Amino acid sequence: MSDKSVIKIRKAKKKDSKKILKLIKELAIFEKLEFPDKNAAKRLIKDAFSKDPLFRLLTIEYENKIAGYVIYYYTYSSFLAKRSLYLEDIFVSEDFRGKGIGKAVFKKLMKIAKKNDCGRIEWIVLDWNQNAISFYDKLGAQHLHDWKTYRISL
Repeated sequence: MSDKSVIKIRKAKKKDSKKILKLIKELAIFEKLEFPDKNAAKRLIKDAFSKDPLFRLLTIEYENKIAGYVIYYYTYSSFLAKRSLYLEDIFVSEDFRGKGIGKAVFKKLMKIAKKNDCGRIEWIVLDWNQNAISFYDKLGAQHLHDWKTYRISL
């Protein structure tokens, strides 16, 4: 059972940068991906904390320790004629999992999406990440079987 008083989700501050980059590296290792190099890490921090940030960055605190982070931004649905909140990253460090943090994050994201008149929240998950898939299923999230993700790298 989670105690809401020990979980705090807040807008990230520039002073959180080192810890957030450490968590991004932890996520990269978990996902078997390359960690952003020095230049990419600098751009990420610049893009997060510029006057007109390219994305929103939240920190997740558990008992006053940064336990994870969230990156999201807005897209647009032509069919809903509304914004969508796109969840790029949600990551909770392994030591802090199973404490109700994920549920608290989604509650916060739903509040943010409703406040910004979004029609939905969307994200993708790796097909082998069964823990995340089970969690999203328990939340009542809909798996879009008819859609495939495509990418062109530049």
